[in-house]
Amino acid sequence: MTFQAFTKTITAALCGAALATAVSAQEDAVLTVTAGDMEHTYTMEQLKELPSSSFETETIWTEGAQTFQGVSLKDLMDTLDVSEGMIEATAINDYAVEIPMEDAVSDGPIIAYANNDKEMSRRGKGPLWIVYPYDSDVKYQTETIYSRSIWQLNRLAIK
Repeated sequence: MTFQAFTKTITAALCGAALATAVSAQEDAVLTVTAGDMEHTYTMEQLKELPSSSFETETIWTEGAQTFQGVSLKDLMDTLDVSEGMIEATAINDYAVEIPMEDAVSDGPIIAYANNDKEMSRRGKGPLWIVYPYDSDVKYQTETIYSRSIWQLNRLAIK
């Protein structure tokens, strides 16, 4: 094999490996966030590297008090340096809701990735579910808030 042929073979192998890694990361992504020209994709591991929040609350979809753990909507928006606009949250089945940026507050909703210390399956409203601390304030016990509690979340778009 000539040096040129060897170089082409190595280059093709490296490009193939890089493409396979990029495709694998895309397949492992559980959340994509877009705002203007910016797009961030997160794997479950990357979400878990962000500051974690948890709270115990009852929901209208579960029985008894549940402990949820995840990334607060505020912390995610702060990480992305986003403070204005409307958040369009979309689920795996393309169901979408709008969440005002004003909801992204300390002690507000989280993008939960665990319920009672277990990752949530798609059947269990996962892998991601926007959960509000319903028991902490009556303002979180309204039909509007319940409608924003989107499960099987996989996309956020800041409009």
